[in-house]
Amino acid sequence: MASWLIAGLGNPGAQYEHTRHNVGFWWLDQLARDLGVTFANVTRFHGQLATGQQGTDKLYLLKPSVFMNRSGQAVAALANFYKISEDNILVIHDELDLPVETIRLKRGGGHGGHNGLRDIISQLGHKNFLRCRIGIDHPGNSRQVSDYVLSKPSQADREAILAGIDQSLRVFPEIINEELQKAMNTLHSQGQKDGI
Repeated sequence: MASWLIAGLGNPGAQYEHTRHNVGFWWLDQLARDLGVTFANVTRFHGQLATGQQGTDKLYLLKPSVFMNRSGQAVAALANFYKISEDNILVIHDELDLPVETIRLKRGGGHGGHNGLRDIISQLGHKNFLRCRIGIDHPGNSRQVSDYVLSKPSQADREAILAGIDQSLRVFPEIINEELQKAMNTLHSQGQKDGI
């Protein structure tokens, strides 16, 4: 039996709930619904926590209640408290460099300018965690990125993002059953040509 930390990234507060930067929360909310579990505020972990089971594995679902650029504070607090292996941490976040509906899995790597990932790497002291990258597309101009990620997607884009989330949740059991390559093959062959 293994323990997993599944962290969805976003910003707290109703004004951010439906924005592109919060798709990590959308993903985690859907997983919680699938598992039949609910979130509760846990001050010790600077976030909202739900616990569930997938097979014999214990799952800690975490939505940081600190802002995105402090996400590592929440992730590290829970990982350290429950002594969760660095291999058993999955972070779900928005990805500007992928089109909507595209989901990519990868282990390790840099932060790519993502403030949430930057802080998690800093707080954990390693980059070895798994990432589930949810495509939100790029506004086309780097000066527009901040406003873009903090705004709501169009209805069509929202539906495409949710469809991608559904696809990735179908392979979630494979992700935590050490069948990562199988999960990646399934997701990455969904009619997409770009790499991980």
